[in-house]
Amino acid sequence: MENAGSDLAPARESGVIPSLLQPLDKPVPMVATADVGRVAAALIQETWKGHRVVELEGPHRVTPNEIGTIFADLIGRSVRVEEVPRDTWESLFKSQGMKNPTPRIRMLDGFNEGWIEFESGEARSRKGEIGLRTLLTALVERGRA
Repeated sequence: MENAGSDLAPARESGVIPSLLQPLDKPVPMVATADVGRVAAALIQETWKGHRVVELEGPHRVTPNEIGTIFADLIGRSVRVEEVPRDTWESLFKSQGMKNPTPRIRMLDGFNEGWIEFESGEARSRKGEIGLRTLLTALVERGRA
């Protein structure tokens, strides 16, 4: 979820958040780093044998539009989310210094097209405690300090 922190500046400055996650109303799993730490700490204290996969996400899946709506509420201005056209990603990433953007593009394609998903699905994933609004509120407050 902390990756949404990079959306704060454009939300404040222009009221527009560019999104690589598309469509804008498609929920994707996100998790707060504090939840990752909390779950990891609990897991290393458990006793178990064999192979184990723990799939962790936040309390609910998040859409890019939801990020924009929450930022709008928190910063007190209208914010809209716009899709970054897929055919511009490679040149965008290269302009940002990425030498080989293909792996990142394929990861984004996987989220957007739905072929990257938890093996056991959303219903069976472990849920974190920190919601998007709580996390974004902390990021906005930190930005005001």
